[in-house]
Amino acid sequence: MNQRRNRTRFTEDQLKILIKAFDQNPYPGYATKQRLALEVNTDESRVQIWFQNRRARHQSQKKSEHDEDLESSQDQDHAEEEIQSREDRRHRSSYTPSQLHTLIQAFTNNPYPGINTREQLAKEIGVPESRVQIWFQNRRSRFHVQRKREPHDQD
Repeated sequence: MNQRRNRTRFTEDQLKILIKAFDQNPYPGYATKQRLALEVNTDESRVQIWFQNRRARHQSQKKSEHDEDLESSQDQDHAEEEIQSREDRRHRSSYTPSQLHTLIQAFTNNPYPGINTREQLAKEIGVPESRVQIWFQNRRSRFHVQRKREPHDQD
């Protein structure tokens, strides 16, 4: 049975720290997310998700307020911040042939593994579970794109 990770619930103190950081820069780099993770005592991947969710909520609120003029000038600011934060992004993960073999075999068995399976795979191949989760997301995306490109059987 596929299980999801338990929802991360932040305390008020943790939220104050995260919101303050978000107000300063909604697109923090990897080093900043690592520092925040240490500060609020959680994984960097959880901080990354919190920022993604916060940006999505922030954008939908702006759209509902019809502040399109203000939004376009802020989009310009965020584009500049994004370029700057690319410099301190997480390094691209690379996998050994043995790790890839294990991941591909697991994907063939189940392209939607639950948290327990992902944690087991992570331990087996020696990478964080968050990297395994991203690998499966990317693999599913490539798989769907490939299937769309294949010609459909004409009977």
